[in-house]
Amino acid sequence: MSYVLNAQKRETAGKGAARAIRREGLVPAVIYGDKKDPVSISLSPKELWLQLHTGQTFFASTGEIQIGKTKETVICRDVQFHPVTDAPMHADFLRLAKDASIVVAIPVTFVNEEKSDGIKRGGVLNVVRHEIECEVPANAIPESIEVDLTGTSVGDSIHISAVTLPKGVEPTITDRDFTICSIAAPSSGEKAAVESEDESEEEAEA
Repeated sequence: MSYVLNAQKRETAGKGAARAIRREGLVPAVIYGDKKDPVSISLSPKELWLQLHTGQTFFASTGEIQIGKTKETVICRDVQFHPVTDAPMHADFLRLAKDASIVVAIPVTFVNEEKSDGIKRGGVLNVVRHEIECEVPANAIPESIEVDLTGTSVGDSIHISAVTLPKGVEPTITDRDFTICSIAAPSSGEKAAVESEDESEEEAEA
């Protein structure tokens, strides 16, 4: 589990109860799913705020909510923020069953740019998808999907079929081999510089 949040159970739900919770300096939230009744809770805004700003992908990470002696394994599905202060106003958590699969957006990371001939020659990495929506095991959500740029040239595109996905991870888009990134040609000025460099290298070799 990537995080633990402490919570108090709320006996009443609804907008009026939520406003009362906020007046107490807490954040109202709800836990739902797994064919069980929803549970209304209140959270420390400081604890929730810290998790939202830890640098990890909070909405693609599983965690635990401790309610007294009870623990719920969850993933956060939504947080509503105050339009002026950006303070968290309400949170929704999906309860996760054992061996459950869920749909999450996983960030894409690009490696080995220095081994891309296209980028070394002035090409530009054009990212089409910064994240990919996948169905994954709830207990094994990858932090990222790695795309290897080794050997790519200007004009090349990398599609999902060329990416090795972690075990159990399946893209939700299945009807096409979608593009993740491409190596675009350099601008006219950069292209001229590259061509000049190539000519100098050829003269030196001659």
